[in-house]
Amino acid sequence: MLSADELERYARHIVLREIGGQGQAALRSAKVLVIGAGGLGAPVLMYLAAAGIGTLGVVDDDHVSLSNLQRQIIHATPDIGARKVDSAAAKIHALNPHVTFVGHDARLRPSNAMELIAAYDLVLDGSDNFATRYLVSDACYLAKKPLVSAALGTFDGSLTTLRPHEKNAAGGLNPTYRCLFPDAPPPGMVPSCQEAGVMGALAGVLGSMMALEAIREITGFGEGLVGRLLMIDARAMRFETLRYARDPDNPLNGDAPTIMDLSGHC
Repeated sequence: MLSADELERYARHIVLREIGGQGQAALRSAKVLVIGAGGLGAPVLMYLAAAGIGTLGVVDDDHVSLSNLQRQIIHATPDIGARKVDSAAAKIHALNPHVTFVGHDARLRPSNAMELIAAYDLVLDGSDNFATRYLVSDACYLAKKPLVSAALGTFDGSLTTLRPHEKNAAGGLNPTYRCLFPDAPPPGMVPSCQEAGVMGALAGVLGSMMALEAIREITGFGEGLVGRLLMIDARAMRFETLRYARDPDNPLNGDAPTIMDLSGHC
C-alpha cells in the first residue's frame, strides 16, 4: 500500500482514471534502467523519479563537464568534474527519497550488458551512438526485456518502443530495431553532437517523451509506440508517426535468425 506521504506526492497521478492507485503501485514496483545520464537520460531520470519509479538505474561512466550543462539538466555547475552517476544520485534523492537509485559507473559493453539488463523490467536507451543502440536492442531482445529507444539530432529526434520477443494482436512477432535500421551508417557519416551541435530544449522534449512512454508501458494506458516511430522536426515544430513491421530477414527474430548472443559486438 502507498504511504500517506506517497498518496499526497502522487495525488495528481492517482486521480487520473487511467493511472489510479493501482497504476501508481505498478510504478513503485517497477525497475527501470536508463542508458546514459546525458541529454536524453537527464530529463528521463528526473521525470521517472518524480513519477515514483521504485528502482531507477543508470549506466554511465562519464564525468560532468561544463559543455554538458546546456542540456543535461540533472547536473549543475557545482557538479563539474563529478561522476555523472553521483551527480544524478544526489538530484534524484533530493527530488524523491522513495526512489531506490542504482548508479552503474561503467560503459555498456557486450561483456556486461546482459547482466545489467537482467536486473530490470524495462530499459530506456538514451545513448548517442549507433554501436550502443544496436548493442542495447540486441541485449534486450535476448533478455526478453522491453526497450524504449530514442535518438537525438541537431533539430530532430525520434522515439520508438521495442518488444520483438512478443507477438502482436495479429499473432505475428513485433519488429526489432534492426527491422527499422538494418545497418548502421558508415563511420563519420553522422556527426556527433560535439561536431554538429544539439538544441538543449529538444533534448528535454524528447527525454520527457521517453519518460512518458515508459510510464505508459508500466501502467498500460493508451496506445504505445511498438511498431511505430515518432519523429520530431523542431525547425517546423512538426510531429509525425510512421508504422514499421517485422522484417523476415532481420537477424534477431527473422525467419532464419543468426544473432544468438552478443559475440558479434566489438
